[in-house]
Formats: sequence, structure tokens, C-alpha cells
Amino acid sequence: MWAASCLASCCASCTCGLCTSAAAGISRRSARLAYCGLFALSLVLSWILREVAAPLLEQIPWINTFTRTPPKEWFQTNAVLRVSLGNFLFFIVLALMMIGVKDQNDKRVSWHHGGWILKIVVWAVLVVLMFFLPNVLITIYETLSKFGSGFFLLVQVVLLLDFTYAWNDSWVEKDEQKWYIALLSVSGLCYIATYSFSAVLFMWFNPSGHDCGLNVFFIVMTMILAFAFAVIALHPKVNGSLLPASVISVYCAYLCYSALSSEPRDYECNGLNNHSKPVSTATLVLGMLTTVLSVVYSAVRAGSSTTFLSPPSSPKSSSSKPLIEGEIESGKNDTKPVTYSYFFFYLIFALASMYSAMLLTGWSSSTSGTSEQINVGWTSVWIRICTQWATAALYVWTLVAPLIFSDREFY
Repeated sequence: MWAASCLASCCASCTCGLCTSAAAGISRRSARLAYCGLFALSLVLSWILREVAAPLLEQIPWINTFTRTPPKEWFQTNAVLRVSLGNFLFFIVLALMMIGVKDQNDKRVSWHHGGWILKIVVWAVLVVLMFFLPNVLITIYETLSKFGSGFFLLVQVVLLLDFTYAWNDSWVEKDEQKWYIALLSVSGLCYIATYSFSAVLFMWFNPSGHDCGLNVFFIVMTMILAFAFAVIALHPKVNGSLLPASVISVYCAYLCYSALSSEPRDYECNGLNNHSKPVSTATLVLGMLTTVLSVVYSAVRAGSSTTFLSPPSSPKSSSSKPLIEGEIESGKNDTKPVTYSYFFFYLIFALASMYSAMLLTGWSSSTSGTSEQINVGWTSVWIRICTQWATAALYVWTLVAPLIFSDREFY
């Protein structure tokens, strides 16, 4: 019990000191930034407990229920999952509270922008309470997290497609020669980068003297996909463009690199990490920072994007004065729509909580006790490769869907 109280005090002390100052500085216009800050804090807390909480968890009887104490890695994974579960519950409850919010006259809009001291206290209490749950509930959450993380990765893919098409349309609409030249130049640079990087991957992940057929397959498939994107996009019957094809090609090359670099450190075909020293603290910090920025951007972008569950009453484009986030006008009869879906905004943060837990545990099971680094292991490799294939399938579908369903109108 002493260990549990110590752990609870540790978690609470990380947040209570920030409550008053953070809540005082939060205005209605910075609500999304505040949620991002709270989410980033949860990731930092997960990482800290991942490194230092194992000795404390070993002393808690309802966590260490084994006749033979598991390895340190099991307790690291368990700590991350418990913080993630508290974070998930916090955001999923907020998401459920915001179902059906369409305009700024809804009283629940003020819940989204205000009450920050209460929100931070509730979040801290939820995180602490997760350390009193039995292991079976954590195991169930871990299994669900793998599915939730997969959905989050698909959201990232759709966001990328939405971004590339918007970028292409904005330059084409200018209808000037210099912008067409810019489109061609950027597309060419992207394809040069894709194939140049693929050649580098051959050097890094196909060392001589070893049979690395799987790595070669991944790299060659990446190059084939990039070529196929261009061929399909430039087909006369397809209303495509070279810029989205080139950007998606670069992203697929990045996913290939991410997958190969996630291979176990002792794998003979991982020339990047093979025979290297254990990962440094600076590398872990950099990896954690990259994770925070990626997850937070995806959550904010998805919550604000009209691609995802925009409020039915909210027009995608309007010539009227744009609404400022958090602007709630009182004393007026006119109804103004909210600028983004609050429900989906919170839902993405909930899924991001699952995804970040998987990254910090290397997608490994809490029963395996093999997680040593962030996002390393064969499960992580195949997750990345499957994400690459899903990206390719979704992009090709956006090109051929108008041909298959000619009676429908696509935007």
C-alpha cells in the first residue's frame, strides 16, 4: 500500500503544480492548444513512468500477482498502458458528452472551452485510479489498443491524402504558368527523393553476405508502388495529378524506412542498428518528441478537417465572416455553427492515446516482457508495412472510384 500511495503521489505531483498556472492562462481561443498540452503531458508522464516506475509496481500486490516476479520490461509496459487507459477514458468521456453539438448556442460548447481546473483534476484522478485496476482489465485494453491504433493510422493516411489534394487544387486554381512549373518541379523532386532514398535503403538494409530477401521485397515494392501511382494518375481516363502521386510516394518510402529501422537490433539485415551500442537518452528523447508532434498534429488536424465528421450544420466553405474558435455570442438570436466537430476532436485524442501506448511499448504484449525501446520489434515492422499498403490502396481508390461509380459526385 505504501508503494501505491507513493506512486499516486508521484503522478499527482507531476500535475498539481501545473494546474493553477495552466488553467489561468487558458482562454477560449486556446482550447485546442490546451488539450494538446495536456495530451503531451500524458505522453511525457508515460515515458517517465516507463523508465522509473518498475520498482514501485513490483511492490503493489494487485499488479505483481505472479509467483515469480516478471522482468522489468513487463512493469514498464504495464505502467504505460495504465497511463494510456486513464488518458483514453478522459477523452472518450468528453467525446460522448459532445455528441450532437452543432452550433454555438449549445450549452456544451462552454464545457469544451472552460472548466480547466476541474478537467485537469479529473484527468489526474483518472490516471491515478488506473493503477488500482487488476491486470486483466489492462490486458483487455491493450488488445483494444492495437485495433484503435490501426484506425488512428488510417486517419493519418486520409489526412495526408486530404492535404495533398488540397495543395494540388490550390496551385491549379491559380491557373498561371509559374504555378504549373512549380507543380512539375515539386513532383519531380519528390520522385527523385523517393528513388534516391530507396537506393540508400538497399545499402542500409541489404548488407552483403546475408540473405535479406524480406527487406529487398519491401524496398522493391515501394519503388513499384511509386511508379504505379504515376502511371495511374496520368492515365487519360483518370482525373489525377502528378503532385499527389509524388507526395504519397515519398510517404510510402518513409514508411518503408520506418518499418525497416524498427527491425530488432540483433537482426542481421538491420544494418542501421546492427552491432551498435544501446540507444542513448538523446535518441529516446528525440523519438519521443517526434511521436508527440506527430500525434498532436494528427489529432488537431483531424478534429478540424471537414473530411472527418464535420457538423452537419457547418458549411465547408462560406463567404461570410469566419468564426473564431471559442467565440460565443450572447444576446443574439442568430445561430452560428461550431467550426469543427468537438466529438471527433476528442475521439481522435482517445485513439491517439492508444497509438502512443503502442509506440512506447514497441507494440509488444505486456506478457512478453521484451519491450526495450520505442517502436522496435517485428510487430512494429508489419504495422508500418501494412500502413504503407493501406496508404497505397486508399490513394489508388481515390483515383479509380469516380470511374467505377460514375453516377456519383466526388469532391
